[in-house]
Amino acid sequence: MEPSPCRLPELEAARPHMEARASCPAAAPLVERQFRVLVGVTGSVAALKLPLLVSRLLDIPGLEVAVVTTERAKHFYTPQDVPVTLYSDADEWEMWKRRSDPVLHIDLRKWADLMLVAPLDANTLGKVASGICDNLLTCVIRAWDRSKPLLFCPAMNTAMWEHPITAQQVGQLRAFGYVEIPCVAKKLVCGDQGLGAMAEVGTIVDKVKEILSLHGGFQQS
Repeated sequence: MEPSPCRLPELEAARPHMEARASCPAAAPLVERQFRVLVGVTGSVAALKLPLLVSRLLDIPGLEVAVVTTERAKHFYTPQDVPVTLYSDADEWEMWKRRSDPVLHIDLRKWADLMLVAPLDANTLGKVASGICDNLLTCVIRAWDRSKPLLFCPAMNTAMWEHPITAQQVGQLRAFGYVEIPCVAKKLVCGDQGLGAMAEVGTIVDKVKEILSLHGGFQQS
């Protein structure tokens, strides 16, 4: 049976402090259920936009959303402002106690039809490009089924963006078949002016709609 991460009894029992804020449908073919989007959020100041991004995604008919967060990303948003289920590193370790227990990063990988990493900070960009998987989010990405779309939205300071290694790492992700939603030039939170800001939420949502239409998960009205 296809796993449904919002209904993992071992996980929910192990984390009473976290309230599941979204229900998952029973396993069914894609044509009979909602299209599932897994949002990954990393420790860039652009994570401030997570509540707005999730809200805009939920406005798309037939879409179901869950979020995987890094620990540093939590600094920039309030979990109560995110109206879907949030997963973090603690959930991965609390869920697995013995052989045959579910493995969260694998269950999430199977559950999702599309993954969107927004924002993707410089640290996680480097990890993904190098194959490092030392937290829940990077484990999901490392295990990702590359027949499914994965979109990423870089976000970092201009000096970090312009470092030569950044172009190499972004190129590596594109070589994996992942889709870049390019960063934009603007005045950054730190006060610098230049490239490195995450794409606008509207741009990201439009790209998700475009990908969904190509995969039969969304019909333009």
